[in-house]
Amino acid sequence: MTVFTEETRARAREIIARYPADRSRSALLPLLHLVQSEEGYVSPAGVEFCAEVLGLNKAQVGAVATFYTMYKRRPTGDFLVSVCTNTMCNVLGGQEVYDTLAEHLGVGHDETTADGKITLEHAECLAACDYGPVMTVNYDFFDNVDPQSALGVVEELRAGGRPMPTRGARLCTLKEMAVQLAGFADERDGAVADGGPGEPTLRGLRLAEQHGIAVPGFDPNTPIRSKAEADKAAAEAKAKAEAAKPAPATAPAPTGSAVASGTPGNAGVGEPAPAERATGSTAPDVKSPDDKSPEIRAAETRQPDARTAVPDAPGTKVPTDPTAPAPRDAREAQAAGTAANAPAGDGKPAGDEAGAQQRNLKEAEAGAGSNGAGSAVASETGVQK
Repeated sequence: MTVFTEETRARAREIIARYPADRSRSALLPLLHLVQSEEGYVSPAGVEFCAEVLGLNKAQVGAVATFYTMYKRRPTGDFLVSVCTNTMCNVLGGQEVYDTLAEHLGVGHDETTADGKITLEHAECLAACDYGPVMTVNYDFFDNVDPQSALGVVEELRAGGRPMPTRGARLCTLKEMAVQLAGFADERDGAVADGGPGEPTLRGLRLAEQHGIAVPGFDPNTPIRSKAEADKAAAEAKAKAEAAKPAPATAPAPTGSAVASGTPGNAGVGEPAPAERATGSTAPDVKSPDDKSPEIRAAETRQPDARTAVPDAPGTKVPTDPTAPAPRDAREAQAAGTAANAPAGDGKPAGDEAGAQQRNLKEAEAGAGSNGAGSAVASETGVQK
């Protein structure tokens, strides 16, 4: 049984700390990548480890681990080679690429070579149709492959080399990739400095440059601000906007009116109460929806409770369920519906009458030898009957 290292446990605590205390189970996905980075797959011991640190049972963890294809349930090679065999890539030769690799490596889908280097799989879609046929090695792209170029990639991998992907950073092993998927940076020197975008990806930028299209006021040399800087700038802009707002004008009280104290019951004669002035209703105000949490607002929207006021606007009526029909009325309605919709039989739609079908068929056969006008008359007569 695998005993996970203290480094893995420290990283697990760091992952869990990214989430609110009452939402720690949200850390399950990166934790599964973390245990895969140590074992090369999600083993029963890995499932037990995730359940232990999150306070879940193993069935809950296993349900997630078996749902997503990026979590491997058996030992996987250093390099996971995925060939797209979905519609676009298949039309362009993706299946031929996969078949060639399977025959050359002597393995099938989700199987690993004897030297433990390569695990082959066919993928339903790798989201790169404009580069098809494509394959990935540990989720890095090799575009526009054919059988021979794909063979060259896997042979270089088996010889200990690291072929450069068409797009993206230099290759790493599946375990190293799992560390990154768990949310930790690639610590290899210069690892993320390599690679570049593909030409189809840049096509939109090329067209924009060609036609002089640009975002108004955009300066590509402006550095991206940190979150703290962006929050500070937003707060300053909000404070400036608040300061620029004009002070609300106070309307003078009508002559001869009673003292308006702000409560509905103290409004003067002819002076509507504040709630009535705003909405035409004399109902007391209720809290704004924004005063409640999103979960409570969603629950009240989906299933309002007659005992709780709906927090939309003053005077809003709370919806209530209508009176349930009596059992006898319900049974009569069900019987009437069943009688009006007889079940289909012998492949005929419900409600068809066999006698009418036979009569129309005989009339059509009788009119088959007649001229076109006779046939049309017979057909029309049959339809009318």
